[in-house]
Amino acid sequence: MSGEVGSRTSDSGERSAIAVCLLGSTGSIGTQTLDVIRNQPERFEVAVLGAASSVDTLGAQVREFHPKAVAIADSSLAGTLARNVPPGTEVLAGTEGLEQAAQIGDVVLNAVVGFAGLPVTLVALHAGKRLALANKESLVAGAPIVQRARRTQGAEIVPVDSEHCALHQCMRAGLGPDEVARLILTASGGPFRGRASGELEGVSVSEALAHPTWRMGPKVTVDSSTLMNKGLEVIEAHELFGVDYDRIEVIVHPQSVVHSMVAFSDGAVLAQLSEPDMRLPIGYALGYPRRLRHAFGAIDWSTMFHLDFEPPDRKVFACLGLAEQAGREGGLAPAWLNAGNEVAVSAFLDGRIAWGAIAEVVADTLESFDHAVVCEAADVIEADRRARRCADKAVQHRERST
Repeated sequence: MSGEVGSRTSDSGERSAIAVCLLGSTGSIGTQTLDVIRNQPERFEVAVLGAASSVDTLGAQVREFHPKAVAIADSSLAGTLARNVPPGTEVLAGTEGLEQAAQIGDVVLNAVVGFAGLPVTLVALHAGKRLALANKESLVAGAPIVQRARRTQGAEIVPVDSEHCALHQCMRAGLGPDEVARLILTASGGPFRGRASGELEGVSVSEALAHPTWRMGPKVTVDSSTLMNKGLEVIEAHELFGVDYDRIEVIVHPQSVVHSMVAFSDGAVLAQLSEPDMRLPIGYALGYPRRLRHAFGAIDWSTMFHLDFEPPDRKVFACLGLAEQAGREGGLAPAWLNAGNEVAVSAFLDGRIAWGAIAEVVADTLESFDHAVVCEAADVIEADRRARRCADKAVQHRERST
């Protein structure tokens, strides 16, 4: 399907509801997406739901929203899911099931966590769908092949990340690349903003998950605590908007009200502001180019508040620089970066390594990068496999004694 999903019309000429394929429906982004759909049922309908393994939650969602199909990545749970959904609902299972689901509907929202979201991204784009992308890892790790898939007729990416959605809104006038001086990505700073390295020794998982402004899943919340999330977003901004790394800047903004900014060649700066609420960028991506009628994150301008900005502490939060390094290297380096980070974050969440070891594991993984050439999706998958093996070894060297 090409063109303006937000302007889809029925045979009678009336606007019809946008059919949404939501993969990753049981996670933070997925549940907030369903909240957006609840608020505008005349605008959106659920065509497909999909999740990794949360079969009970997924079944409850199917019973509420009545999609035509439902997908479960863990194929061993397909029978259980089939017993929990209304008769006539098609049950799709395994990686192939998710890929089949990604070809259904008008817009595909990819909220699958981590590298596992790459096949969904590729299938949706190859099918000529509008992709509402909440899975930054697939674009970061698979950039060369994702960029080729974006050239499919009708294929389009509208970012769901609040920062890239803000940039998309600021740049939607169709400006030329020579008119953009800088893309300015804002970062909350996470739960450890302002702390010195010595103060971060021995921080707990619960402390890392205590994000001051955003409600997110565990992996992305830990990424926010290390600023790796912002590093991945730098790479994502480069890939989405074609702006070189020298013109992408990160600035810490603890209030999370200014979601990102674009500085133009004449000195003007445009910013998108709202209270931190992921339902705003989700609704923007689902309904683009038309905006929602329900206001999420509306600012009360009668209330006194202030906005602060400061540079990131790159010495304490080394993951930001590691991500920028991998982005500039290009090719499969971002895939190695992402794999090393996913392994390290998982080890931290499991209590195997300290928070400070996350950056060390990622650095060790990047040092082993073998500069293989990427030609197709299989090359990215193989790079991810090799990088994870290196990261596993780096974790073992730093593993806490039990």
